[in-house]
Amino acid sequence: MVFKALFLDFYGTVVHEDGKIISIILSKIQKSLHSEASQSDIGHLWYTKFQKLCNNSYEANFKTQREIELLALRQTLNFFHSPLNETELCQLQFDYWKKPEIFADAADFLKQNLVPVYIVSNIDTADLKAAIAYHQLNHITDVITSESVKSYKPRTEMFHKALEKSNLSAEDVIHVGDSLTSDVAGAQSVGIKTVWLNRTRKINVHNKKPEYIIHSFDDLLNIIQ
Repeated sequence: MVFKALFLDFYGTVVHEDGKIISIILSKIQKSLHSEASQSDIGHLWYTKFQKLCNNSYEANFKTQREIELLALRQTLNFFHSPLNETELCQLQFDYWKKPEIFADAADFLKQNLVPVYIVSNIDTADLKAAIAYHQLNHITDVITSESVKSYKPRTEMFHKALEKSNLSAEDVIHVGDSLTSDVAGAQSVGIKTVWLNRTRKINVHNKKPEYIIHSFDDLLNIIQ
C-alpha cells in the first residue's frame, strides 16, 4: 500500500532516548542518600510519578515535558530525602533533548525517503526543533508536539492535529514509533495503521497488534513506498 504521509515518533525512534543521562542522574541521587535505596528503586519511583503526571496533563491541566520532569524528580527527591536540586539534575536531560544521539539507520532513511514526514512527539516544541536543527533533518514537513496540542500520546489530540496539518485522512497515513502503549495504541485509536519499531526485539506483553513490525528503518521503505 502506498501512503501519502508518514507520522513519525522522535525520541526512541529517530534519536536515542535519554537513558544514559538518566543513569547519571540516578547515580548522583543514590550517592546523596543515607539509605540503601538502589538506582532501580529511585528510577522506578521517578518514572511512575512522571507517567502519572503525563497521564493527567491535558487541556486546562496541561504541563510541559520540562515542568513534568522537574515536578516528578522533586517528588522523588523528597521521598528519598535527597538534598539534591531537581533543576540542576534535570538540566542534564534538557541539554540532551536538544542534542540527542541519532540512530544511523534513521538518518539514512530520512535522506532517502520521499514521503512527507510529520514528527509526532511527546516533547516541548523548542526542544524538538532544536534537535531537528542540530541533526540538520531538512526533510521534515512539520512537527506536532504535546506542547502544541496540550496533551500526550496515547491521547488522540496529537494524531488528530497531524491529520489536520497534513490534510489527509487516517487511511492515507501510517505512524511509526517504538512504544506499543503510546505510539501503536494512540495511532490505532484514530484509525491510523502503525509500524512498531522494535529495535531490541522486545516481547509484546501489552496485547497490542501493530500492522507492521520492523527492527530497523532499513525495512520501512518497503512498507511506505
